[in-house]
Amino acid sequence: MKVKTILVSQPQPATEKSPYQRLIDKHKVKIDFRPFIHVEGMTAKEVRQQKVDFAQFDNIILTSRNAVDHYFRLTEEMRYKVPDTTKYFCQSEAVAYYLQKYVLYRKRKIYVGERKIEDLAQVFQKFNKERFLLPSSDILKPSIPEALDKIGIDWTRAQLYKTVVSDLSDLRDVSYDVLVFFSPSGIESLFKNFPDFKQNDTRIAVFGNSTVNAADQAKLRIDIKAPSPETPSMTMAIEKYIAEVNGK
Repeated sequence: MKVKTILVSQPQPATEKSPYQRLIDKHKVKIDFRPFIHVEGMTAKEVRQQKVDFAQFDNIILTSRNAVDHYFRLTEEMRYKVPDTTKYFCQSEAVAYYLQKYVLYRKRKIYVGERKIEDLAQVFQKFNKERFLLPSSDILKPSIPEALDKIGIDWTRAQLYKTVVSDLSDLRDVSYDVLVFFSPSGIESLFKNFPDFKQNDTRIAVFGNSTVNAADQAKLRIDIKAPSPETPSMTMAIEKYIAEVNGK
């Protein structure tokens, strides 16, 4: 069956020059965007119940822009003035750049990894007598604590925000040829919103091993999978599939 409509379970790209727009223009398909999950901040009370005292940590490990936002939101709500001497360890350049929203970049001690926590291992070792705080969601990739434990630093996790299933009830009577997922939480949201979901002719596209596993556990048939050596991005995988089934 030809692909005419696609629903991507993420927010719409901010730029019109996204790879999805290229798909729309080239293959004349309709692509909608709708986050299946969203982030909600935890309250100061919920953080206090974790017995987290921001004043005990001079070093902050930041793995995402959400972590940055909610760390500074809660320090303000809890009336804790973050010292200028605080050191920030950012998993990537994108996170470090986003940190400028809250601190004067050139006047702070900021250490940047290329993409993974392990990239900062040597820097962490320089401060291995100090304590580190890891602001996180309620969902944390196991690879992050495993890496920090292996490096051997004294670190504490603080859950400052959580991933919540979005209300998709308005989509109940809407059908798409392809549903695109990027996380196990997206698969979970599908079935929480539509417990009686039957795949039938709907094609399922998944990105990443954890999403593949979640789709398998949900007994979904996976028709499009990324990344792969041939199709490292989701849009490339979708385009390859469209070319096969639409005959272009």
